Amino acid sequence: MKSKTVVSVILAISLSSGGLSFAQGNSDRNGRGHGDRNDGDRNEQAQGQQNRRDNQDRQSDRRDSRAQYDEHRDERGAGPNHDFRRGERLPDQYRHRQYVVDDWRGHQLSAPPRGYHWVQTGGDYVLVAIATGLILQLLLNN
Repeated sequence: MKSKTVVSVILAISLSSGGLSFAQGNSDRNGRGHGDRNDGDRNEQAQGQQNRRDNQDRQSDRRDSRAQYDEHRDERGAGPNHDFRRGERLPDQYRHRQYVVDDWRGHQLSAPPRGYHWVQTGGDYVLVAIATGLILQLLLNN
């Protein structure tokens, strides 16, 4: 019993004194600390410049993707007003059972993936996520 106590005391002392070696100062040979104020200011300025460049790049990427999106907005969509587009939600009025195409082979459509079904909107067909109503694909009747 005494040997367990002695071993645990020695172990506790060695663990607690190990942290002291890391608590020594951050000074170099010339007596200056690594956290010199001027170095910190320069690092903060460089980091700020890099952050500004990153933000400008992100804004440019957003503008480019928005321009591509706007180009596709000019294309004809599905539905009676040709305004249903890929990535958007199908209006609730078309999410009723009467619009769902159960005989997709008879309409020469591909098999819908799991979780999707074909919806007929006039002469157009829209592949829609059942749970969310998101449009995955359009087949337009020109």
